[in-house]
Amino acid sequence: MKKHNFSAGPSILPEYTIKNTADAILNFAGTGLSVMEVSHRDKEFMAVMEQANKLFKELLDIPSGYEVLFLGGGASMQFCMVPYNLMNKKAAYLNTGTWASKAIKEAHFFGEVVEVASSKDENFCYIPKGYEIPSDADYFHITTNNTIFGTEIKEDLDVNVPLVADMSSDIFSRPIDVSKYSVIYGGAQKNLAPSGVAFVIVKEDALGKVDRKIPTMLNYKTHIDNESMFNTPPVVPIFSALQTLIWLKEQGGVKEMEKRNIAKADMLYSEIERNKMFKATVKNIEDRSVMNICFVMNDEYKDLELEFREFAISKGMVGIKGHRSVGGFRASCYNALPVESVKALIDVMQEFEKKH
Repeated sequence: MKKHNFSAGPSILPEYTIKNTADAILNFAGTGLSVMEVSHRDKEFMAVMEQANKLFKELLDIPSGYEVLFLGGGASMQFCMVPYNLMNKKAAYLNTGTWASKAIKEAHFFGEVVEVASSKDENFCYIPKGYEIPSDADYFHITTNNTIFGTEIKEDLDVNVPLVADMSSDIFSRPIDVSKYSVIYGGAQKNLAPSGVAFVIVKEDALGKVDRKIPTMLNYKTHIDNESMFNTPPVVPIFSALQTLIWLKEQGGVKEMEKRNIAKADMLYSEIERNKMFKATVKNIEDRSVMNICFVMNDEYKDLELEFREFAISKGMVGIKGHRSVGGFRASCYNALPVESVKALIDVMQEFEKKH
């Protein structure tokens, strides 16, 4: 039976990435050694790092004055690295979910944190609008896509202070205007690579403005100066990331990904709206995530939730159980998920509807 992987993360990767990584684990670049055991300073891996950096910049059309870093510690490490490097006295945050809340918690260690708005009052099922950002904030932090609650900020905001974004789960899903941001970061385990590496896009002239001393490993300048090689980098995930970047370019880049992702999301949201057994958890259409589509059973069918989940699993659907904070179901439709998987899930929903 074919498996359809809707897992939220670690999540589906292109077959191209999986196959090439598996091959390299056995024999990397003709060296006769595994990519797991070669020196990160050998010319073969240095070439991987260089190509990954170049393709990252090319695919996102990153302007000059920005650097791309590949670091350990995941996006959660960036919750402290961002304020360490950018906050002098005050920072503003938009609270749209669990990961935004965690970022806010860490920022409190470094200065005053202004939570400009929050959607916690409705279990984070919408994106706040109409808030004011303090003009004296050192930066404004947003989480563009919220994997748990299924909301997404789909536009590059125009703000009056430096903008920082956690794009862990929607990077490379659509074009972005990088010039509007001072820092973009994220874990790679959604749209890029296996877990174990984080990416950071940092504007160089945003650095060097804080008064505090920054520990060497937590200083962005350290990693810029050493081209992500200050310490041993996460070698295998970076190799896998390069394979995904090559695949992305071959598929037509982020504009093509955006087209495919919108088509997949429109199909599934349309079925959720049509099917009397289900309802979307995010009511405002403009706030609905393209990457993580969250839905629950309609009230009169609540007692069938477990039955539907087991039915879907029996049909090859993997990872559709909703997060415990929301319940119900979550279909994560990242770049590598084929449209056939979305169609298969819709078929399951319709078959279950007929059954009842």
